[in-house]
Amino acid sequence: MNSRDNGNGENGGNGRGQKRRALAADEKSPGERATEAVREFLEEDGWYPEPVGDAAVFRVHYSGRNATFPCFIQVRIELEQLLVYAVCPVRTPEDSRGRVAEFTTRANYGMRIGNFELDYEDGEVRYKTSVDFEGEALTAHWLRGLLYPAVQTMDTYLPGLLAVAHGERSPLEAIRLIEEPEE
Repeated sequence: MNSRDNGNGENGGNGRGQKRRALAADEKSPGERATEAVREFLEEDGWYPEPVGDAAVFRVHYSGRNATFPCFIQVRIELEQLLVYAVCPVRTPEDSRGRVAEFTTRANYGMRIGNFELDYEDGEVRYKTSVDFEGEALTAHWLRGLLYPAVQTMDTYLPGLLAVAHGERSPLEAIRLIEEPEE
C-alpha cells in the first residue's frame, strides 16, 4: 500500500472526528465496528487476514488464474470508508510507466466497479474498489461486492498489464485482447 495513505483519515476534515469523540468510552464507533466486521468476514471467507501496522488495514493474498498477489483492505475509521486494493505483484519499470498509464486509462474507461491506479513515483499498479459506509453496517454482501471484483479484475488484466510493462504489446493491443477476445 502506498505510504501516502495513513489509513486513519487524519487529513480529512469532514467533522466526523467530533462525532466519534462524543461516544462513550466503552462504545465503539461505526468505523471500529466496521473494522471488526471486515476481520470477521475475511476469516469466515477463508482469506487469512494479516493486520498491517496499527492502522485498520488487513493484508490477504489472492491466487488467481494468472498470478498470486497481495490485496489490502483498509477501513478509514474516522471517514467511515472502506477501500480494497488488489496490488500488481510486479512494479512497473520507470521507462514503461507512460505506456502502463495509457493501458490503465484504457482499462478504466467503462469500468463499473473500481479503477486502476498507477503510482508514477515507484511504479506500483493497483486496482481499487471503495465505499463510503457512513451510517451503515458493513455486511458480508457489501464486503464480497468490493473484494471479489478487485481481485478478479486485477487477475483478468494482469497479463496485458505485464505485456505492456515489458514492451511486448501496445496498450491498445493488450486491452483489445482482454476486452474483445476472439471467439
